[in-house]
Amino acid sequence: MKTNYLVSLSFIAGMAIGSGAVQGLHAQAAKLKAWSVGELQPLSGATVSASYLKDAREAIANAHGRALRTANGRVIAVEGDAPAKVAIVEWESADDALAFYKSDAWKKLAPEREKAQKTIRRYVVEAEQ
Repeated sequence: MKTNYLVSLSFIAGMAIGSGAVQGLHAQAAKLKAWSVGELQPLSGATVSASYLKDAREAIANAHGRALRTANGRVIAVEGDAPAKVAIVEWESADDALAFYKSDAWKKLAPEREKAQKTIRRYVVEAEQ
């Protein structure tokens, strides 16, 4: 009878340890940071307004992102052609980034953005810290 109790107790302990390990793995996977990269082409003679930048940065911050303010930085080609401008945003997760770019807040800013620049491509990259 003691053997049955020992086997049962070992089985339950093993399940508890395995369950904890799975939870730990899920927590690690959920913590991957992400960066969105937008390659932009300014439209001739147009500029992005200060109010658009303020509104866009506020919307990004509200969606758990941090604009790295690279849009006016110098882009230096190392291999291949470089886009004229690059906008990079750091996100808590790829899910946050994707949700933002599908959000009403981002869509609402589109008319102002499209007056000044063309988006060549935009993508999200996940990376471990």
